[in-house]
Amino acid sequence: MAQWTSAVGAAQLARLLTSQQTRPPGAGNRRPPAYRALADGIRLLVLEGRVPVAARLPAERELAVSLAVSRTTVAAAYEALRGEGFLESRRGAGSWTAVPAGNPLPARGLEPLPPEALGSMIDLGTAALPAPEPWLTRAVQGALGELPPYAHTHGDYPAGLPALREMLAERYTARGIPTMPEQIMVTTGAMGAIDAICHLFAGRGERIAVESPSYANILQLMREEGARLVPVAMAEGLAGWDLDRWRQVLRDAAPRLAYVVADFHNPTGALADEDQRRQLVEAARSAGTVLVVDETMTELHFDPDLDMPRRVCAFDPAGSTVITVGSASKAFWAGMRIGWVRAAPDVIRSLVAARAYADLGTPVLEQLAVNWLLSTGGWEEAVELRRSQARDNSAALVAALRREVPDWEFDVPVGGLTLWVRAGGLSGSRLAEVGERVGVRVPSGPRFGVDGAFEGYVRLPFTVSGAVADEAAVRLAAAARLVREGGASGAEPPRTLIA
Repeated sequence: MAQWTSAVGAAQLARLLTSQQTRPPGAGNRRPPAYRALADGIRLLVLEGRVPVAARLPAERELAVSLAVSRTTVAAAYEALRGEGFLESRRGAGSWTAVPAGNPLPARGLEPLPPEALGSMIDLGTAALPAPEPWLTRAVQGALGELPPYAHTHGDYPAGLPALREMLAERYTARGIPTMPEQIMVTTGAMGAIDAICHLFAGRGERIAVESPSYANILQLMREEGARLVPVAMAEGLAGWDLDRWRQVLRDAAPRLAYVVADFHNPTGALADEDQRRQLVEAARSAGTVLVVDETMTELHFDPDLDMPRRVCAFDPAGSTVITVGSASKAFWAGMRIGWVRAAPDVIRSLVAARAYADLGTPVLEQLAVNWLLSTGGWEEAVELRRSQARDNSAALVAALRREVPDWEFDVPVGGLTLWVRAGGLSGSRLAEVGERVGVRVPSGPRFGVDGAFEGYVRLPFTVSGAVADEAAVRLAAAARLVREGGASGAEPPRTLIA
């Protein structure tokens, strides 16, 4: 069952179904019976996460009126969905969406393979690039030069090195968001930051609203904390957040926390505009929800002339509603496990106090390395190199996919490290399974959803270029052919999502 039950009104469901009509059919041009088309439309909305699992559907009569079809058509569609495991009903209680018991549900993220284990495998499981040299080496050398005074201390700095906290505060202030060092805590990566925030604000059983889809590793972290995840569907394509849905969830579910990625969202690549940011902060404030904003992708825009929206915390500079999480791991290097939190001073004090029972502090040498980068201008030069790599990799991967799998659908983002791909009506879980057999490792869509959504998607990172990008697309096309031919699991027929 889903973590929270919502209701989908008849008019809302009719709008969602109508929005599908412009999409190309998945197989053939034969028009299915009306009830079958309706059942397929609802099933696809569930699998794509646009209607949550365990959402209560409208009564048959109400939906029939909204769609201008007979009640018999709706009743037959509901019956078909019940037979396929996508709908459950109880007399007197109505009907709600479900996912079949046998549907692949990978809960965990895709752990990166160690380099020595890769062999000829092309690993598209991790959205992380190699270190931007020579800046990593220079940063470590600079840190070693700054280390001696700290070596004469105990080395425990639960809030982070004062110099780095001050540097990070100055960077926010320079962007028009006045920030004191007392509003900054340095953490062991963004994951460490969000783990600490969840411990402080969301105990076991608390509701946390999350974008749907969202970052797989964060979803798993929250599951293991015992949180009740409340999925909020993203708007179509790269349009950012659906504010009507966010307001409904914040009002009705009253989540303690909400986790969002406003800048080059992982996995979709969407960039929320400034008005969306303002409205979401206002909605969270009205609902009493703490809004956790992940900024790990913020600096990875491809166009140097792109007019980036203001940071989300610009609409709550005191940090009473918005807690901002940043990191060096995506913008610089995943091996540099330095993250930070920006929040109100009292929140920072509580987070720091709680650290006594967690990791005590963040490695000093790595903090010194990040501080060296920020204070010498090395950060800007390294990030510019990272942007160039991601931009070139994006162009290479997109061109290869369009050539090898032209029926796959995606919107190309203007920044970030990920491409969210609808895989031509095939099961993303089967593609991931078969992909490893043909030498390409790719995470399936359900890893980024709640309760089995996004079965028709895969996430592809901008981490390969040139001949490797070409070969990755060739192997993905080979995997797609095998899935269509039933080669995913012995003699099983191919699993398609679109009738």
